[in-house]
Amino acid sequence: MIGADDGSDAGIDYLASSAVHYNPTDLTSWVDSMLGEVSADPLSRAPPQMGGDSWTDQLYAPPLPPPAAAAARQLEEDSGIRLVHLLMSCGDAVHRGDAALAGSLMDEMRLILSRVNTSFGIGKVAGYFLDALCRRLYSPAAAAVGGGGGAASPAENEILYHHFYEACPYLKFAHFTANQAILEAFEGHDRVHVVDFSLMHGLQWPALIQALALRPGGPPFLRITGIGPPSHDGRDHLREIGLRLADLARSVHVKFAFRGVAATRLDDVKPWMLQVVAGEALAVNSVLQLHRLVGDPAGGEALPPPAAIDSVLGWVAGLKPKIVTVVEQEADHNKPDFLERFTEALFYYSTMFDSLEGGKSASAGGGGAAQQTAAVAEVYLQRELCNVVCCEGLARVERHEPLTQWRNRLGRAGLRAVHLGSNAFKQARMLLTLFSGAGYCVEEIDGCLTLGWHSRPLISASAWTATGVGNSPAHSGGVGGASLN
Repeated sequence: MIGADDGSDAGIDYLASSAVHYNPTDLTSWVDSMLGEVSADPLSRAPPQMGGDSWTDQLYAPPLPPPAAAAARQLEEDSGIRLVHLLMSCGDAVHRGDAALAGSLMDEMRLILSRVNTSFGIGKVAGYFLDALCRRLYSPAAAAVGGGGGAASPAENEILYHHFYEACPYLKFAHFTANQAILEAFEGHDRVHVVDFSLMHGLQWPALIQALALRPGGPPFLRITGIGPPSHDGRDHLREIGLRLADLARSVHVKFAFRGVAATRLDDVKPWMLQVVAGEALAVNSVLQLHRLVGDPAGGEALPPPAAIDSVLGWVAGLKPKIVTVVEQEADHNKPDFLERFTEALFYYSTMFDSLEGGKSASAGGGGAAQQTAAVAEVYLQRELCNVVCCEGLARVERHEPLTQWRNRLGRAGLRAVHLGSNAFKQARMLLTLFSGAGYCVEEIDGCLTLGWHSRPLISASAWTATGVGNSPAHSGGVGGASLN
């Protein structure tokens, strides 16, 4: 824990004087290094030693940059070091309720941000976190009403979601991986039903409909039940999405039915609303939704009903689904201690923004449209991190937890893990070839898949089935079966 008066200025000065090896454009490793060094004892570090062959390395060193460029880079690096220190100290002051100290630290951060580039790297991330801390400190009531990032209508949220979908592979990974598991679970069944916990434009389902149309032996009869927010503009958006999906299904000769269920919160949905029919293979799909039902592990006032997540998972297991697909952020943002949560969020979202920046650089030749999509996608992430930092109680809905905790929770609900298999892994690897950012990586962990940036997992996908429900042959060995290719 770092406070503003902990005597660590000497350490910061040391870091500032020896930071020329940092590259502020490589934000992920840069912030990781900075947070580690800010917390370390500066007296325990010896100055760097010259290797025996260092003089030969110097013979082939690139020419030094012009003095002005070198000075500008040094300013960026020194400012970045100071910003990380100030963010941690400010988070600690907010945590302790020291508004005066927090305010003075915020003023210093604003001054530094006025002198550095805030369009990328640590300057951008520091600006987002500074805004979130200001909202928490000075406008807690407004932050609670707006979820931390200002009020947004369901239509605005869907626009942000769509741009995030287009700008980076995270949601595509979620959809492709879940669809592959669902497709394999539906093998051999002629009546199948998908319950989608968040329809969001229906972006996930065209690929599944087309894959079912190509299934050997002919496609099954497909029902999709899509859950989404109530409409506030007089239009039935769920029905409109259903009609578009029906048109696609008709064009590829898949028998299809759609039902929309409007609900403000997922725990408002009751099993009878889904009209599950005996004899159909059921899939329940949740992409970045279940964490919104999780309460505060420390308890407290004005929290989500403690049994909300357990209640929903309980009735999901009671429906005896053939497959349950769960995609969640691979993060730990539900800690009761604010400073721990803030530190974890700084790590996580620094990496997220770094990956978006990498995608923007790779797609720079694609023109202004790609750059604009990435910019709107950043607003999606900014609202998310603002909710993590600003809000408490019912207003804090971004309660992300790591895969290990989801394993325990889903297991307690009466669900057992299903290995996603090699086809899902291949689909995920193939997806990454569509993105030029070289830092994306897919890993398999005990039958689950994670997608990350430079070895840090950022999103996890897992598959489950109700205890007592058998698996199709495609799942038993994790190899074979249908593919979305």
